[in-house]
Amino acid sequence: MIAISVRGPGLQMRGLLMLLLACLAWSAQAAPPTDADVNRLLAASRAQNMLDSMLPQLEQMQREQFARIAADRPLTAAQQTQLRQVQDRTRQTLGQALSWSQMRPMYVDLYKRTFSREDVIAMAEFYESPAGQSLLDKTPLLMRNVMEAIQQKMTPMMADLQKDLNQILAEPATAPAPAPAPTKPAKP
Repeated sequence: MIAISVRGPGLQMRGLLMLLLACLAWSAQAAPPTDADVNRLLAASRAQNMLDSMLPQLEQMQREQFARIAADRPLTAAQQTQLRQVQDRTRQTLGQALSWSQMRPMYVDLYKRTFSREDVIAMAEFYESPAGQSLLDKTPLLMRNVMEAIQQKMTPMMADLQKDLNQILAEPATAPAPAPAPTKPAKP
C-alpha cells in the first residue's frame, strides 16, 4: 500500500510520483499480449496439430452417429443416398469450420482476452523448452492411458448398473390402473 504524505508540497509530490510509478508498473505487468506473442505460443504448443488431430475423431463420431440413425429404422435406397449426402455435407462443413485458417483468429482473440503478455510469453518459453516439448510429445500417450484407466474403473460400475437394469426389465409389466370414470355434476 502506498501512503501519500500531506506534510509538505515536496513530500506530497513524491507520494504522487510513487503512486504513478506503481500504476505504471501494474499496467505494464498486465499488458495484453500481441498477435505475435500469441502466434509464438500457438506454434510452440502445436495448437494447429492438436486441432488437426481432433478432426478425424470428430468425423468418426459423426459416422457412428449416422450409422445409429440408419440402424434405428429401415431406409429406402433413396433415403440411404440422402443420408450419405447429408453426412458428406456435414463432414465438409465441419472440416471448413474447424480449419486452422478459421480457428486461428479465434484462438488469438481468446488468448489475448484471457492471458497477460507475461503469461503468454512464459507459456511459449515453456513449450519451447525440452520439458515443454516432452509434455507435448507424451500428452497423447497420457490421454490414452487416462482413458484406459477410466474405462477399467467404469467397467465394474457399468456391470452393476446393467444388472440392476436387467432386474427391472425382467419384472413383469403391470397394466396401469384404469382411470376413474368422470362423474356427472349433480343437478340442482
